[in-house]
Amino acid sequence: MKEVAPQEVWINPIDAEARGIRNGDRVFVYNGRGKTHVPARVTPRIIPGVVHLSEGAWYTPDADGTDQAGCVNVLTRYRPSPLAKGDPMHTVLVEVEKA
Repeated sequence: MKEVAPQEVWINPIDAEARGIRNGDRVFVYNGRGKTHVPARVTPRIIPGVVHLSEGAWYTPDADGTDQAGCVNVLTRYRPSPLAKGDPMHTVLVEVEKA
């Protein structure tokens, strides 16, 4: 599966340029809940101000606790959404920076 659809964070070229990120660069995606280390996919197929990280990567922490596999679960909260009681993963605020 890694050959067909590698785990990478999609970022718009406008956002990538502002952060000095080029296609294939390793980046940190993080917020107050956690941090993951993953390659960047710079593409206009995602709108500015939004990034996309697919689910499915196994949590692989290093000695400091930073995930090294792109596991989106380190960035999400554990409580369901208030009205629908659904998974809150579509409203996660993160920052992206070049590693």
